[in-house]
Amino acid sequence: MIQTSTLLTIVLMALVTYLTRILGYVALRDHTLSARTAVVLDAAPGCVLVAVIAPVFVANRPADLIALAVTLTAATRLPLLPTVLIGVTAAGLLRHLLG
Repeated sequence: MIQTSTLLTIVLMALVTYLTRILGYVALRDHTLSARTAVVLDAAPGCVLVAVIAPVFVANRPADLIALAVTLTAATRLPLLPTVLIGVTAAGLLRHLLG
């Protein structure tokens, strides 16, 4: 069973993530963005994902390194959401199988 503190942490992290997305739309709803700003905002989610998985590059666990390779392969062929789902699933399964 999941601990209450773990569940609360996950819910709060999801809420903060959702609020940052919504507040961005609310703050910019009446503004027209330049092409350069739009490109930066489109690239931001990918940058955040890379920042989250970057520590795996220096991991010494085989399961994490294989999951990283699977995720990078998926990222070259698929959009962001399927790539994230494949990466999380690969990491979970490989950690379970390889320890």
